[in-house]
Parts: sequence; structure tokens; C-alpha cells
Amino acid sequence: MADQHTLQHAMEQVLELAASAGAEADVLASSSHNLSLKANNGELDEYKVTSGQVIGVRVVKDDKVATSYSESLHPDSLTLMVEQALQSAQFTKADAHQRIQAKNSRLTTDSPEIYQQDNVDIEQKIALSLALEKGVIDKGAKSAPYNGFGESDSLSMLANTHGTFCQHQERSTYCYTYALIDQDGKQAMHGGMSSGRRFAELDPNYCINHGVDTALALLDGGPVATGKYAVIFNLSELSSLFGAFGMCLSGQSAMKGINPWRDALHKQVASSLLTVSDMAYVKGGSAIKAFDSEGFATQDTILIGEGQLQSLLHNSHTASYFDIANTANAARSAKGGLGVSSRHLVIAEGQSNNTEVTAGEYLELVELQGVHSGADAISGDFSFGASGFLCRDGKRLQPVRGITVAGNFYQMIKAIDAVGNQLENDYERDFFAPKIRFSGLSIAGK
Repeated sequence: MADQHTLQHAMEQVLELAASAGAEADVLASSSHNLSLKANNGELDEYKVTSGQVIGVRVVKDDKVATSYSESLHPDSLTLMVEQALQSAQFTKADAHQRIQAKNSRLTTDSPEIYQQDNVDIEQKIALSLALEKGVIDKGAKSAPYNGFGESDSLSMLANTHGTFCQHQERSTYCYTYALIDQDGKQAMHGGMSSGRRFAELDPNYCINHGVDTALALLDGGPVATGKYAVIFNLSELSSLFGAFGMCLSGQSAMKGINPWRDALHKQVASSLLTVSDMAYVKGGSAIKAFDSEGFATQDTILIGEGQLQSLLHNSHTASYFDIANTANAARSAKGGLGVSSRHLVIAEGQSNNTEVTAGEYLELVELQGVHSGADAISGDFSFGASGFLCRDGKRLQPVRGITVAGNFYQMIKAIDAVGNQLENDYERDFFAPKIRFSGLSIAGK
């Protein structure tokens, strides 16, 4: 893992090379140290330690843009990287809207919660990995086919030819386990996951109990009668759904002409019960960062306000193209070109208490299969295999498996019965939402 001084020195060399060739440039550099552990049959099956660094440049010359990257910080490699980017730029289409725009930005992520000292020894981490598998089997599972512990320590820096220099350091850790239940010729599998900034924040017991309990509860499930049902998705599946249709909130997809909401700004696109924001900082959030991938200060943006489309996610390129304000949602890795991305997608709390959201009959869907392959982000149509529970008044009546849930995302978010008043977060801590009850989704069953 390269240190800050080494990365900074390499970035300065890259910017000098670009400037001497008459180009504007920004450069991203990152280094990381990662640990991954997995257990199998009571023994440690994987002990993987990886460290590395990568540096990537985006050059703009004569309104032409190109990127290149290197995993070596050797001066000759950096020279070759810049030469490749400059050469590639000659063959790209001129685009006056993509420029290096962040001037003299000096931002450091000043949030102590995301980089905390954690001096837990390796024996405790190995013990946790083994305990995940053992805990699942002790609770009656046949096996824990997927389980593990991981942690990451990373440093990322950004600089450009206009005096910008920003840096960010973070630590994260996670653990997970999946329980495979096999009884009387029937099988079911479900998983539990936990994440945090420090080892002590992890909850392996939740992972074990959630995986085993849910798999056991689903074991005897079968299809319900084909028809229309109200549906409440659990939070991770709701997050996956919004991820699959995230194109509708992207200024970049609008610029390319493939965003179905391209011309919907300030129009009603969802139920008035739905307010969705992109938040730079959420307590406990995983995507806390002071600056975006161009060096602009991250900010909060209301995307959908009471059902009305208020804004898309923009970087300086898309904002210039549409001649509107930049929302500072630039996303670029050292290896890639400029894009846009949300930081923390937050659905605002509604007015309904839990009793009201879960009144009457509905399906609680806890697992969707093939979310991205079964979704058409442009039309909004989707069809997924699903598992969950038929419920009434907040009580599970029977497990449900072997069904298909189908509909149209853009219609679904208009047909909201109720939005709960308690915010929850998904395992990855970048999606926050209350319980939402959608009406009239098509279920193909028996």
C-alpha cells in the first residue's frame, strides 16, 4: 500500500507531464490494503491479504478527452500513461462541455467516524470467521456455503492542473454468512450480513440468526394464487430495485438520450408520498466523502420531492451540457471515464405508522432473483423470481416461494399505498428508507 507522499509525488509528475504537453488534466490515485477470510468445514479456507495502488489520468486538449491508468508508480510507467492518454485524445470527438473545472479545491474528508483505529488481532478475526460457519450449523443448517469476514483500509487522492488537491481515507469491515437448510427433501437458503467501520460494530449473531431463521421460515413455502397483490419489499431488495432503475436519476443517461425522465423535470413522476434525496452525509453511511471525483464539495440534492422530479444527478460535464447547476455527483475510478453516481440514496419518512403500513393483506418479499437481468431500465418493465411471506396485519400467514413478481417500476412508484415513519438502512449503508407499501403488483403463482 503506497503512502501519501509516494502517491502525491507520482500525481505531481503526471500533472507536470500533461501541462507541458499543453493539456488540462486531473489525476486520481488510490492505495488499499485488504484482508479476506473464509471458513469451510471448521477450518480456515481462505486467508487473503492484498495491497495495491492505481493511478489514473484524464486529459483534455483541444476539447478532446481521454483517460489512461497505471498500477505502477515508476516514472517511466507514468510517462507512458500520459502519452497514451494524449494520443488517445486525438482520436476522440471534440466535446466542449467536458473540462477540468474544479479550481483550487482543497478538501479533506474530515469525518473521524470513517477512519477509526482498530487494533483487533488476527486471531479474533479468524475466530469470528469460524464462528459464523459453526453458528449456522449449530442452529440446524446443513451447511454455510458462503461465509466470510473482510476489511479494507484505503487512501484516495485527487489533483488537477488548476491547483486542486483533495484527499480521503477510510476503513471498513464486514462479515456475512448464508445458511443452507435441507429437510425432508426440501432446501432453502438465506443470508445475513453486517458491516461497520470497526470490528466491534459487527454483529455475527445477527448474520447467523437472520440467515437460519429466514431460511427455515421459507422452507415449506409454495406459490400463492396468481393475481394482484400489495407488496412490501425488504430493504435490501428495495435498494436493488432502485439500483436497477437508477438510470432515471442520472444526468449522464439524460445527456445520452436514454433516460426516460429526460424531459420530466418539475413534473409528477411518482406518488406524492415519495421524496427521494441524495445525501452527502448520513450518520453511519458508507459513502461519506467530502468531494466528488472531480474535486467539488459533495452536497445534498432533492431528486424527487413529493413525487415531483426536482433534479437529476450531475457532474460538471452533464451540468454544462444542460446549462444547469452541478450537483457534485461526479464518479470516476482511476481506471475509468467520468460518470455520475449517488452517494446515499435516502427515501424520506412518511406519515404512516407500522400498523398502518402493514394493514390488511400483502406480500412481504425478502428475496428477488435476477434483478438486473429481469429489468428494462428504459421502459421500466421488470419480472423477477421472488420469495417471501403472505401477511395480514403485520403477521406472516404462510411462506411463499416459486412466484414471479412483475410490473413497471415507473408505474409502481406512482401506486404507493403508504410510507412508514421509521427510517432503516440496508447492509451496505448507502440506501436508507422506511417501509413502503406498493399496490397492485402482478404475481404469477398457481
